[in-house]
Amino acid sequence: MENNIQYSNIYAIALHHRFQWEEAQQSYVILFPEGMVKLHGGAGEILKRLDGKASVGDIVVELKAAFPDAEGIEADILGMFDLAVSKAWLRKVN
Repeated sequence: MENNIQYSNIYAIALHHRFQWEEAQQSYVILFPEGMVKLHGGAGEILKRLDGKASVGDIVVELKAAFPDAEGIEADILGMFDLAVSKAWLRKVN
């Protein structure tokens, strides 16, 4: 998968978007004026680590350590960043 995500990039949730656990959905969601996106699988694990300070590389290292048995996790993480940026759920901080 080709993407423009760099390990040094730092992201935060986009303005006018809110990331939260939604009890009724039993999952993490992104809320925005036009609606809501229910996040599946590890997407919430990735996005809950966005603090506007941690780089993509930092998050990859943290998730690889947290889920050492997850094969191909690095490609999945980068793919999620690519999707979230393309959908404008994230804003680039650096």
